[in-house]
Amino acid sequence: MSGAVGEVIQEVRTRVRTGGISPHEEVIELRHMVEDILSQSTSAASDNESPQELVEQIANHISGFGLLQPLLDDPSVEEIWINEPGRIFVARNGKSELTSVILSDVEVRGLVERMLASSGRRVDLSNPFVDATLPDGSRLHVAIPDITRKHWSVNIRKFIMGSKSLEGLVSVGTLTDQAAAFLQACVVSGLNIVVAGATQAGKTTLMNALLNSAPSSERVITCEEVFELQLASPDWVALQTRQASLEGTGEIPLRRLIKEALRMRPSRLVVGEVRQEEALDLLVAMNAGMPSMCSLHANGSREAISKLCLLPMLAGSNVSAEFVVPTVASVVDIVVHTALRSDGSRRVQQITSVTGRVEGNSIETGDIFSFQNEHLEPQGIFPGKLERFQANNIDLSSLIGTSQWV
Repeated sequence: MSGAVGEVIQEVRTRVRTGGISPHEEVIELRHMVEDILSQSTSAASDNESPQELVEQIANHISGFGLLQPLLDDPSVEEIWINEPGRIFVARNGKSELTSVILSDVEVRGLVERMLASSGRRVDLSNPFVDATLPDGSRLHVAIPDITRKHWSVNIRKFIMGSKSLEGLVSVGTLTDQAAAFLQACVVSGLNIVVAGATQAGKTTLMNALLNSAPSSERVITCEEVFELQLASPDWVALQTRQASLEGTGEIPLRRLIKEALRMRPSRLVVGEVRQEEALDLLVAMNAGMPSMCSLHANGSREAISKLCLLPMLAGSNVSAEFVVPTVASVVDIVVHTALRSDGSRRVQQITSVTGRVEGNSIETGDIFSFQNEHLEPQGIFPGKLERFQANNIDLSSLIGTSQWV
């Protein structure tokens, strides 16, 4: 950025302050101001950029996130990450690309501070990691030296909600009509569902679609580390964790959110992602009859069940496998495994039923749908808790096309 453009930016900032303009809310007025100042400046003109591009660049610098703003505005970009100021990557269709954007260390730090301003969170030497949500719903993660080797590491996972419904996921090939109808029946019947998959496999999108298929009369309470879920439910309360203050007080962990959510008269409890001992509180809620849904990282449905048996034991030595394994077997009903394929598409790989039976420390499961020959096909198995479906007048044999029972 040339010195002349820098002078224009300083002039715009001065007018914004003196004029009482909110650059984030009064974008049109800001652009008019930039155009007015540029028209009076003869040295800020650029041979490489048109006047409109220069206005856009300066406006983004003031109200947006500078040179990253075009990437944030690009609907084809799924994620942006900065390894160092001169190496900024994006992901499009599940594949990474090196961009031509180059920043300085000072610009990266300034952008992070601006991104964190609306979240109330901080990153410093005492707290070298931070998770936050940007105003547009994108998820921000930052790590700083000396946890990183030299430069600030920044990840921005954009929340691109291309499909907000199960029908939308069917249209893009994530799952079939038959599987979507079955999953909707599971949600309506109040079954406990676990959505599993790797990073960027589409877990949040799938959870959104599942929750948007729930009856509108339900009161949904969601608990997340940072806000990601975006529901269409008319009766929905979203909760997120909070990090400790500089004095070390005021932290609100995910376990606390789950306990507080149960006091808020939920019809359905949702935990955005289960990573640690909060799995115990979720299992206790499920065991009390609370219809629930969560996501977790796992390479398959059975691996998800194994992980869900392990995580609660992180809560303390008094939590044993003798309690956890039978509880998981009795309360978890359906596991949906989704994956990111090599071509960048997301596909549901398995829809698995947990039968409730335990042999030793192994929980019996059966695939209701499995991805075979490039198709998600029914496997001739019914889920458990058939009385839930019958209470909602749902004919499973017409949905799954089989009369074989688990």
